Amino acid sequence: MLVARTAKVAMNSAPEPAIFRDFSPALRNALESVQCITYYPAEAVLFVESQPSRGVFFLSRGRIKLSVCARDGKTLILRVAQPGEALGVGAAVCGRSYEATAKTLEPCEISFIRPSDLIRLMSQYREFALRMTEHLSYEYNSTCREIRSLMLSESASERLARLLVGWLDTNRNTKRRDQMKLTLTHEEIGQMIGTSRETVTRLLTEFRKKQFVQRHGSTIVVRNRGALESLFTA
Repeated sequence: MLVARTAKVAMNSAPEPAIFRDFSPALRNALESVQCITYYPAEAVLFVESQPSRGVFFLSRGRIKLSVCARDGKTLILRVAQPGEALGVGAAVCGRSYEATAKTLEPCEISFIRPSDLIRLMSQYREFALRMTEHLSYEYNSTCREIRSLMLSESASERLARLLVGWLDTNRNTKRRDQMKLTLTHEEIGQMIGTSRETVTRLLTEFRKKQFVQRHGSTIVVRNRGALESLFTA
């Protein structure tokens, strides 16, 4: 059984989520009084699709996989959340159920805020309401891009190429913008682009043979971004 360690922690004693930065001292104090810092191990489930909202999860450290499950049991990974993101904002604001399942990919540090506190702070602090609105807009645009990539791509090779290029564009390694850590399994990548594990393995092998990419352990180096982008048809 996975157990999370939880504690009320002052914001000056633990790294605050990037989404909280640049707030006024009054808002920072208000957030400190209601947030709960939680440490989760890898493979921990934060919330489940169709579960009533319990609150918002602000990611400080680690990465979280967001997925949905079809009636036939197939899983589609929507995206991987990075530090600085907020999960479950829409469900908390609207009083609805979570639209996806959130599962940690590695040990995570998360700030949790209940829906009632979230709504109250949004009502009291314009800057917080604006930040939450910006985040909802980001989620909407991100979802539209993923749907466009999945539905309009004509082949699995195009979908994989789009995924790799998209990861490059969000790469936080400013020293090596051409490389990324591949921490998802081939099966999980297949769940992101709507194909099988075997197809992902075959396509990555083809990309390596064509010198589009190179693999060094868990690190992928994109040697020919233009070649990957040439696979795009829409």
